[in-house]
Amino acid sequence: MVEEEAIKLFKCLADKSRMQILKSLMMEDMYVERLAERLGLTPATISFHLKKLEDAKAVTSYKDQYYTMYSLQKEVFMTRIIDIIREESDEAREQQRREENYRKKVISAFFEYGRLKAIPAQRKKEKICLEEIAGSFEIGKEYDEKEVNSIIKGFFDDYCTIRRDMISEGIMQRKGTVYVRKK
Repeated sequence: MVEEEAIKLFKCLADKSRMQILKSLMMEDMYVERLAERLGLTPATISFHLKKLEDAKAVTSYKDQYYTMYSLQKEVFMTRIIDIIREESDEAREQQRREENYRKKVISAFFEYGRLKAIPAQRKKEKICLEEIAGSFEIGKEYDEKEVNSIIKGFFDDYCTIRRDMISEGIMQRKGTVYVRKK
């Protein structure tokens, strides 16, 4: 189920009358007049709701003699919500593009000639700068404190603050005097 279909379905499910229609169709296929009688609504109201449910692919219709019968599309409701959320969407790609542009903007604002001009006050911006510096460390490789200080000093003179902040953000891990880049 794609994102747009899921949104249509969720909007349909947010109506009590539509939920009652779906519950009735769960028991058996029905036609408009029977649903109207059963739920105490007018046939026009039932038809309106059935159109919305059909657009959301929650129900289908078929001809049986001179009646138009409606049936529940059970497989639509078998989709797990987590699977819908996991599905990549155009919006997710757009969000990634915006995030990458923001990252570039922060780096260009706080780095000059490959050196950090100042530590950003905002945590999000600081983390971006720390991740940029962390790119000089191999993931999983062990470094002694002197090596870490030397690498960081190439970016910023206050290597103690940068080193401490990298550890607190979970970018680096410290075991005694041994440092390892985590991510």
